[in-house]
Amino acid sequence: MNESVLKGKWNQMMGSVKKRWGEITDDDLDMIEGDAQKLVGIIQEKYGKSKEEAEEEVREFEKEQK
Repeated sequence: MNESVLKGKWNQMMGSVKKRWGEITDDDLDMIEGDAQKLVGIIQEKYGKSKEEAEEEVREFEKEQK
């Protein structure tokens, strides 16, 4: 999923993001605004994951949303 598609579907995907990563808050979601790299950064921060691990989780999530 490219960046513009993620941004375009962000409002629909926010619930799925919260379900998958329960520690992500509404304020985090507002800050992310559909930006995949911001989502990666929040996952790293909240879950102590490496950048590569967080990027892989986001890629898997994006595939599931298609």
